[in-house]
Amino acid sequence: MTSLPSSVDVAIIGAGAAGLGAAHALAGSGLAVIVLEARNRLGGRAWTVQASPEVIFDVGCGWLHSADRNSFAPIAKQLGFELNTALPPWRERAFGNAFPQTERDDFMRAMEAFYERLWQAAQKSKDEPASLSLEPGNRWNPMIDAVSTYVNGCELKDMSTLDWDAYEDSDLNWRVRRGYGALIAAYGAPTAVALSCNVTLVDHSGQRIRLETSRGTLTADKVIVTVPTNLIADETIRFSPSLPTKIDAAAGLPLGVDDKVTLALDGAEAFPTEGNLRGATMRTEMGTYHIRPFGQPCIEGFFGGSFARELEDAGEGAIAAQSIDEIAGLLGNDIRRKLRPLYESRWARDPFARGSYSHALPGHAGDRAVLAEPVDGRLFFAGEATSPNFFTTAHGARDSGERAANEALAALRKP
Repeated sequence: MTSLPSSVDVAIIGAGAAGLGAAHALAGSGLAVIVLEARNRLGGRAWTVQASPEVIFDVGCGWLHSADRNSFAPIAKQLGFELNTALPPWRERAFGNAFPQTERDDFMRAMEAFYERLWQAAQKSKDEPASLSLEPGNRWNPMIDAVSTYVNGCELKDMSTLDWDAYEDSDLNWRVRRGYGALIAAYGAPTAVALSCNVTLVDHSGQRIRLETSRGTLTADKVIVTVPTNLIADETIRFSPSLPTKIDAAAGLPLGVDDKVTLALDGAEAFPTEGNLRGATMRTEMGTYHIRPFGQPCIEGFFGGSFARELEDAGEGAIAAQSIDEIAGLLGNDIRRKLRPLYESRWARDPFARGSYSHALPGHAGDRAVLAEPVDGRLFFAGEATSPNFFTTAHGARDSGERAANEALAALRKP
């Protein structure tokens, strides 16, 4: 663990992808730089665990979205991390009869029609709830809403149409065999990081910025803030003088909830590798399942939105229990004896995240630019929520950290 200095040129708050991206951009600058991380590990919402001797599990982000434009793709190759470029499991790999082909085709037509209406609505530059683009009475609306909870962490009524339109997706999704969280931790390994160092106050009233932390106080010329929006909106980290514009922008970009679970699967060889399991349940409160990712003997479950939050509120183990119940409902009760909980996430309950990734509320698509704007040439802001086009992603966070570091460097070089 890096000791806490009394004074630095640049302090970076948060050792997630954004903070580590900022630190890398400042490496070789000759400046004294420290990253302050509240957790006892690197990565933030990127975290890989060994769930069992046979199963590696990404508790947080797991996919390199827009892989052909993802800055972590070349980093992975540089660090010797194997990338899996196969099609993701949601691409025509349905398992069992829970979602027959004719139903899937009908659902996909409804989804495509919804996205076309959503795009048309965005062209009118009216920042309205995405739910207004649902076709009234369409039987697939609840499942379309469920997909939104997986993608955005929220239901469509809480999703800005213009923010949806701003997101750029090349539709190329890769994975890291050893885990995305493991890759990001390796990327940050050379960085000077003070772990278990929770910043509670950023006092920018004086000539130098004073930071109060759980490990003591230090001062800095410049500070790069990369913490999740919920911590800024709730003033878990306080600014003195207060920054109401930043607080309001962060409140307009709350973190939705996406949670994951991995279940050990006995007799896994009887199941397909990289299979997709989802039922035509006609409800939003549902999970989606990935059978034997990387051929591992497990099933991963994924839950989003208010349903994920409800499962978290039900207590530890509720996500796994719901998964087993739902899988048994799709594949038959005999599957229960083959499934055993290994690990589940509860991101809304995580004190240093309070959610998974940001979404813009209707009317707040412009808040990303507001949150990213520097303050007085001394405070700089990064994180996936500040990315104009790759928000919700680890590479969007990393790139925003690089952008904030370059802003800080430019400010330091001004006469």
